Amino acid sequence: MAQTQMALDSLDFDATVALATKVAPHVDILEIGTPCIKHNGIKMLEILKAKFPNNKILVDLKTMDAGFYEAEPFYKAGADICTVLGTADLGTIKGVVDVANKYGKECQVDLINVTDKAKRATEAAKLGAHIIGVHTGLDAQAAGGTPFTDLATIIGLNLGVKVSVAGGIKAATVKQVKDAGANIIVAGAAIYGATDPAASAAEITNLAHGDSGSGGGLFGWLKKLLG
Repeated sequence: MAQTQMALDSLDFDATVALATKVAPHVDILEIGTPCIKHNGIKMLEILKAKFPNNKILVDLKTMDAGFYEAEPFYKAGADICTVLGTADLGTIKGVVDVANKYGKECQVDLINVTDKAKRATEAAKLGAHIIGVHTGLDAQAAGGTPFTDLATIIGLNLGVKVSVAGGIKAATVKQVKDAGANIIVAGAAIYGATDPAASAAEITNLAHGDSGSGGGLFGWLKKLLG
Protein backbone atom coordinates (compact mmCIF):
# COMPACT_ATOMS: atom_id res chain seq x y z
CA MET A 1 0.00 0.00 0.00
CA ALA A 2 1.28 3.43 -0.94
CA GLN A 3 0.35 6.61 0.92
CA THR A 4 -1.05 9.64 -0.86
CA GLN A 5 0.04 13.22 -0.49
CA MET A 6 -1.84 16.30 -1.63
CA ALA A 7 0.22 19.34 -2.63
CA LEU A 8 -1.33 22.64 -1.52
CA ASP A 9 0.32 25.25 -3.75
CA SER A 10 -2.03 28.25 -3.62
CA LEU A 11 -0.80 31.54 -2.17
CA ASP A 12 -4.28 32.31 -0.83
CA PHE A 13 -4.41 31.41 2.87
CA ASP A 14 -8.18 30.95 3.19
CA ALA A 15 -8.49 29.09 -0.12
CA THR A 16 -5.73 26.70 0.99
CA VAL A 17 -7.46 25.92 4.26
CA ALA A 18 -10.79 25.48 2.45
CA LEU A 19 -9.25 23.04 -0.05
CA ALA A 20 -7.47 21.14 2.71
CA THR A 21 -10.80 20.80 4.53
CA LYS A 22 -12.33 19.11 1.47
CA VAL A 23 -9.37 16.84 0.78
CA ALA A 24 -7.93 15.94 4.19
CA PRO A 25 -10.29 13.01 4.91
CA HIS A 26 -9.28 11.41 1.61
CA VAL A 27 -5.45 11.61 1.69
CA ASP A 28 -2.73 10.55 4.09
CA ILE A 29 -0.38 13.55 3.93
CA LEU A 30 -1.11 17.24 3.43
CA GLU A 31 1.79 19.05 1.79
CA ILE A 32 2.25 22.77 2.28
CA GLY A 33 3.93 23.53 -1.03
CA THR A 34 6.94 25.80 -1.32
CA PRO A 35 5.07 28.82 -2.74
CA CYS A 36 2.40 28.43 -0.06
CA ILE A 37 4.79 28.18 2.91
CA LYS A 38 6.93 31.06 1.63
CA HIS A 39 3.92 33.31 1.25
CA ASN A 40 1.91 32.29 4.31
CA GLY A 41 4.61 31.26 6.77
CA ILE A 42 4.54 29.02 9.81
CA LYS A 43 1.00 30.13 10.67
CA MET A 44 -0.27 27.95 7.83
CA LEU A 45 1.41 24.92 9.39
CA GLU A 46 -0.05 25.69 12.80
CA ILE A 47 -3.57 26.04 11.42
CA LEU A 48 -3.45 22.85 9.33
CA LYS A 49 -1.90 20.85 12.18
CA ALA A 50 -4.65 21.97 14.55
CA LYS A 51 -7.49 21.37 12.09
CA PHE A 52 -6.31 18.03 10.67
CA PRO A 53 -4.70 15.95 13.45
CA ASN A 54 -5.27 12.71 11.54
CA ASN A 55 -3.09 13.78 8.61
CA LYS A 56 0.66 14.00 8.47
CA ILE A 57 1.84 17.46 7.41
CA LEU A 58 4.79 17.88 5.06
CA VAL A 59 6.36 21.32 4.78
CA ASP A 60 8.13 21.67 1.44
CA LEU A 61 10.89 23.99 2.59
CA LYS A 62 13.35 22.90 -0.13
CA THR A 63 16.12 23.94 2.25
CA MET A 64 19.42 24.78 0.54
CA ASP A 65 21.54 25.94 3.50
CA ALA A 66 21.52 26.07 7.31
CA GLY A 67 19.50 22.84 7.47
CA PHE A 68 19.11 22.38 11.22
CA TYR A 69 18.49 26.07 11.86
CA GLU A 70 15.90 26.51 9.11
CA ALA A 71 13.94 23.32 9.69
CA GLU A 72 13.78 23.27 13.49
CA PRO A 73 11.00 25.88 13.92
CA PHE A 74 8.77 23.90 11.56
CA TYR A 75 9.32 20.58 13.33
CA LYS A 76 8.73 22.36 16.61
CA ALA A 77 5.44 23.75 15.25
CA GLY A 78 4.23 20.28 14.26
CA ALA A 79 5.63 19.39 10.84
CA ASP A 80 5.92 15.64 10.37
CA ILE A 81 8.20 15.92 7.32
CA CYS A 82 10.38 18.73 6.00
CA THR A 83 12.23 18.73 2.69
CA VAL A 84 15.82 19.59 1.88
CA LEU A 85 17.22 19.86 -1.62
CA GLY A 86 19.41 17.08 -2.88
CA THR A 87 21.56 19.76 -4.52
CA ALA A 88 22.43 21.14 -1.08
CA ASP A 89 25.71 20.43 0.69
CA LEU A 90 25.76 17.08 2.49
CA GLY A 91 26.21 18.99 5.74
CA THR A 92 22.94 20.81 5.08
CA ILE A 93 21.14 17.54 4.42
CA LYS A 94 22.61 16.06 7.61
CA GLY A 95 21.36 19.10 9.53
CA VAL A 96 17.76 18.46 8.50
CA VAL A 97 18.14 14.73 9.20
CA ASP A 98 19.52 15.51 12.66
CA VAL A 99 16.75 17.93 13.60
CA ALA A 100 14.09 15.56 12.26
CA ASN A 101 15.48 12.85 14.51
CA LYS A 102 15.56 15.27 17.44
CA TYR A 103 11.78 15.68 17.17
CA GLY A 104 11.02 12.10 16.13
CA LYS A 105 10.01 13.24 12.64
CA GLU A 106 11.19 12.63 9.06
CA CYS A 107 13.46 14.35 6.56
CA GLN A 108 12.80 14.09 2.82
CA VAL A 109 15.60 14.76 0.34
CA ASP A 110 14.20 16.21 -2.89
CA LEU A 111 16.13 15.13 -5.99
CA ILE A 112 14.74 17.90 -8.21
CA ASN A 113 17.46 19.07 -10.63
CA VAL A 114 20.08 16.71 -9.16
CA THR A 115 22.31 15.55 -12.02
CA ASP A 116 23.45 12.20 -10.57
CA LYS A 117 20.32 11.15 -8.72
CA ALA A 118 21.54 7.65 -7.85
CA LYS A 119 24.74 8.98 -6.25
CA ARG A 120 23.01 11.67 -4.22
CA ALA A 121 20.18 9.38 -3.12
CA THR A 122 22.75 6.85 -1.89
CA GLU A 123 24.65 9.56 0.00
CA ALA A 124 21.45 10.90 1.53
CA ALA A 125 20.36 7.45 2.67
CA LYS A 126 23.74 6.94 4.33
CA LEU A 127 23.22 10.20 6.21
CA GLY A 128 19.94 8.83 7.55
CA ALA A 129 17.39 10.51 5.27
CA HIS A 130 14.00 8.95 5.88
CA ILE A 131 12.47 9.66 2.45
CA ILE A 132 13.96 10.19 -1.00
CA GLY A 133 11.78 12.39 -3.17
CA VAL A 134 11.75 11.75 -6.93
CA HIS A 135 10.41 15.03 -8.25
CA THR A 136 9.79 16.42 -11.71
CA GLY A 137 9.04 20.11 -11.15
CA LEU A 138 6.33 22.18 -12.80
CA ASP A 139 8.69 23.81 -15.27
CA ALA A 140 10.17 20.46 -16.30
CA GLN A 141 6.65 19.03 -16.64
CA ALA A 142 5.77 21.89 -18.96
CA ALA A 143 8.68 20.77 -21.15
CA GLY A 144 7.35 17.20 -21.21
CA GLY A 145 9.30 15.73 -18.29
CA THR A 146 7.97 12.88 -16.13
CA PRO A 147 9.36 11.19 -13.00
CA PHE A 148 8.92 7.58 -14.12
CA THR A 149 12.45 6.79 -15.31
CA ASP A 150 14.04 8.43 -12.26
CA LEU A 151 11.66 6.53 -9.99
CA ALA A 152 12.75 3.22 -11.48
CA THR A 153 16.40 4.18 -10.95
CA ILE A 154 15.95 5.07 -7.29
CA ILE A 155 13.76 2.07 -6.49
CA GLY A 156 16.39 -0.15 -8.10
CA LEU A 157 19.01 1.03 -5.61
CA ASN A 158 17.20 -0.73 -2.72
CA LEU A 159 18.32 1.92 -0.24
CA GLY A 160 16.03 0.82 2.55
CA VAL A 161 14.27 4.20 2.78
CA LYS A 162 10.86 5.38 1.66
CA VAL A 163 10.56 6.78 -1.85
CA SER A 164 8.15 9.58 -2.74
CA VAL A 165 7.22 10.47 -6.32
CA ALA A 166 5.82 13.76 -7.61
CA GLY A 167 5.37 15.27 -11.03
CA GLY A 168 2.05 15.27 -12.85
CA ILE A 169 0.69 12.15 -11.13
CA LYS A 170 -3.00 11.53 -11.81
CA ALA A 171 -5.45 8.67 -11.36
CA ALA A 172 -4.40 7.09 -14.66
CA THR A 173 -0.75 6.82 -13.56
CA VAL A 174 -1.15 5.94 -9.87
CA LYS A 175 -1.01 2.20 -10.49
CA GLN A 176 2.14 2.62 -12.59
CA VAL A 177 4.08 4.39 -9.84
CA LYS A 178 2.67 2.17 -7.10
CA ASP A 179 3.66 -0.98 -8.98
CA ALA A 180 7.11 0.54 -9.55
CA GLY A 181 7.56 0.63 -5.78
CA ALA A 182 6.75 4.19 -4.69
CA ASN A 183 5.80 4.48 -1.00
CA ILE A 184 4.30 7.97 -1.24
CA ILE A 185 2.39 9.22 -4.28
CA VAL A 186 2.03 12.99 -4.58
CA ALA A 187 -0.80 14.60 -6.51
CA GLY A 188 -1.44 18.28 -6.92
CA ALA A 189 -3.18 19.58 -10.03
CA ALA A 190 -5.03 16.28 -10.49
CA ILE A 191 -6.84 17.07 -7.24
CA TYR A 192 -7.02 20.84 -6.92
CA GLY A 193 -7.82 21.22 -10.63
CA ALA A 194 -10.67 18.72 -10.49
CA THR A 195 -14.33 19.67 -10.52
CA ASP A 196 -14.71 17.73 -7.26
CA PRO A 197 -11.35 17.70 -5.43
CA ALA A 198 -12.62 15.39 -2.67
CA ALA A 199 -13.78 12.76 -5.15
CA SER A 200 -10.53 13.00 -7.10
CA ALA A 201 -8.47 12.63 -3.93
CA ALA A 202 -10.54 9.64 -2.84
CA GLU A 203 -10.11 7.95 -6.22
CA ILE A 204 -6.33 8.42 -6.18
CA THR A 205 -6.09 7.21 -2.58
CA ASN A 206 -8.21 4.13 -3.27
CA LEU A 207 -5.88 3.23 -6.12
CA ALA A 208 -2.76 3.90 -4.03
CA HIS A 209 -4.08 1.90 -1.09
CA GLY A 210 -4.78 -0.99 -3.42
CA ASP A 211 -8.56 -0.89 -3.62
CA SER A 212 -9.97 -2.13 -6.92
CA GLY A 213 -13.18 -3.22 -8.54
CA SER A 214 -16.40 -2.07 -6.91
CA GLY A 215 -14.59 -0.87 -3.79
CA GLY A 216 -12.26 1.56 -5.52
CA GLY A 217 -12.40 4.85 -7.34
CA LEU A 218 -15.30 7.23 -7.18
CA PHE A 219 -17.78 4.41 -6.57
CA GLY A 220 -15.84 3.31 -3.50
CA TRP A 221 -15.71 6.88 -2.19
CA LEU A 222 -19.48 7.27 -2.61
CA LYS A 223 -20.07 3.91 -0.96
CA LYS A 224 -18.05 5.00 2.08
CA LEU A 225 -19.76 8.37 2.15
CA LEU A 226 -23.24 6.85 2.06
CA GLY A 227 -22.33 4.11 4.54
